[in-house]
Amino acid sequence: MAGANLLTLLDDVTSMLDDVALMTKASVKKTAGVIGDDLALNAQQVSGCAPNRELPVVMSVAKGSLLNKAIIVPVALLISAFVPWLITPLLMIGGAYLSFEGCEKLLHRRLHKHEKISGSCPKEAAAMDTAAEEKSKIKGAVRTDFILSAEIIVIALGALPETSPFWERAVVLCVVGVGITVGVYGLVAAIVKLDDAGLFLIRSSEGKGIGNALGGLLVNAMPHLMRILTVAGTVAMFMVGGGILVHGIPWLAGHIESLSSLLLPGITAALLHMGVGVIFGMLILGVVTLIKHFLT
Repeated sequence: MAGANLLTLLDDVTSMLDDVALMTKASVKKTAGVIGDDLALNAQQVSGCAPNRELPVVMSVAKGSLLNKAIIVPVALLISAFVPWLITPLLMIGGAYLSFEGCEKLLHRRLHKHEKISGSCPKEAAAMDTAAEEKSKIKGAVRTDFILSAEIIVIALGALPETSPFWERAVVLCVVGVGITVGVYGLVAAIVKLDDAGLFLIRSSEGKGIGNALGGLLVNAMPHLMRILTVAGTVAMFMVGGGILVHGIPWLAGHIESLSSLLLPGITAALLHMGVGVIFGMLILGVVTLIKHFLT
């Protein structure tokens, strides 16, 4: 009798794990587009660091990303259970911030051209500048990750059956959150160290053969790749931010859907979302700049 009960329990556990696996797969499929934007954004965010600081910066941002998801997952579950109407306004605030940040990146040099780090010693000032820049990169990347993580978790939550048990939804979101963090930041770490891999191939092949050619290709391609990722990351900010804002404004979403259906649906919608992100970002940046001007 005890053996039969144990087998029944194991069968129930296996069935529940199968449900979790299927729901996790469905959730990841739904979030694939945002994951791609997340990868481009984070690779762009950590670019420009000193070679010996690239991996530490990636690790710091990855830790911040895990902390973000540790906050977002329980909050998303609670909000969806008790105040589901609040999810859309919160996402729209995040979308507006992403659009604003994208505009600030585009106009960074113009907006901050008068800012300088003062110091009696040029070397000390340079060291302070580098340390401050690294901290700023990490904080900025973690802030951006928070918004993208929130969207990923909400999309994943929306892909789950409403009748699924609370604990299954929690497990799926935890698996999705941890899996995406490990996958995205593992790829980011690999991308930022491609030039080091190229140098290793060149040295190990002693300047000869396929290894030398491949190593040279990686080293020469790295600056171009990082420039592409910088552009892609900024574009992703507008597309994701604009997309969140559009989906929070039903009449605007309806017009964009109607217009994109007449042309190339996916491409047209993405471009229109990006345009909305740019417009909202510029408006918010203008308001923030005016407030700063009057306060200083």
